[in-house]
Amino acid sequence: MVQWGYMNAQKYIMIDGVDGGGQMLRTSLALSMITGKPFKMVNIRTARPNPGLQPQHLEAVNAAQQICDAKVEGAAQRSLEITFAPGEIKSGSYEFRIKSAGSASLLFHAVYLPLAMQQSPSELLFQGGTHVSWSPTFDYINECWVWFMNKMGLKIQVSMEKAGFYPHGGGLIKAIIHPLEKIVPIKLLERGKLVNLKIYSAHTNLRDEVAKRQAEAAQRILISYVNSYENMSVQCGSLSSLSRNTTIAISAVFEQTVCCFTGLGEKGKLAEQVAAEACNKFISFLDSGATADEFMSDQLLLPLVQCSELSEFTCNRYTSHAKSNLETIRKFLDITCQVKQLAPHRYEFEVGAGRRVQ
Repeated sequence: MVQWGYMNAQKYIMIDGVDGGGQMLRTSLALSMITGKPFKMVNIRTARPNPGLQPQHLEAVNAAQQICDAKVEGAAQRSLEITFAPGEIKSGSYEFRIKSAGSASLLFHAVYLPLAMQQSPSELLFQGGTHVSWSPTFDYINECWVWFMNKMGLKIQVSMEKAGFYPHGGGLIKAIIHPLEKIVPIKLLERGKLVNLKIYSAHTNLRDEVAKRQAEAAQRILISYVNSYENMSVQCGSLSSLSRNTTIAISAVFEQTVCCFTGLGEKGKLAEQVAAEACNKFISFLDSGATADEFMSDQLLLPLVQCSELSEFTCNRYTSHAKSNLETIRKFLDITCQVKQLAPHRYEFEVGAGRRVQ
């Protein structure tokens, strides 16, 4: 097995978190554990309405500390500054619980790669939000993120025992992370033909009719783009949850790639509106010709910079999140990354470990 990291007792890597969100922190935690380099983050989220560490960010720090016995200072709610000095990463069974509806999937992003780089598998239980705004839902993780991770050589399995919506949270996700042999580069410049399109509509503690209306609305919108019912499947259901809500996921399988776009209900929002929001995001992605959506392109960067061979993919937007993620990665590693705009809504990424070119 390859030796992935080393301990570095030199001074802390300094990171200014004034404009960044939780992603800068999660990337820093993961890379600190992988490289053995300690870091200090200051001005954490000071440009945000609720500055400092929030419960979901604090739980990411606690989770990282737990798996590598790190020395941490400043790990408190609303803290504006934190230092993190990693120890030895240990695979095993872990439980991470966010008491609020904070995203369990984002917490997963902080720890999956360091654990995958160990010689033994790990089993994780996450409690928190599984379907909350501004974060990947479980459906996105299961239908899209896992596919991309597997394509890069990361063998990860996820399952959901209970759904967690705002404001109650309480969702439960299980994950099994198998040892990683090596990161495999990806070459995804063309999508290929659409093979399958799936509409999944579900409710929690409402009537089955609501999920059915949501699915039918999505089907009406998408049929004009698919031009055939043969490639489209529809599934309606209910999820165990503490909250009352709805969710919809539009998942597509192409010859070369996959995608998933989701919508979430909220008080006063019609099921048809939830469906339309998810469909419009999917249609916009279709029109772009990209192979990865804007969120997946951001999430691909961390594993791909561990590979000495260049990877290539296209996405529909080059976001500020992707830019800040690259800036954070460069604090820890020398990387190769070029981003070219091919069309108004299509960007090409070339990324890998190596000499900095941008």
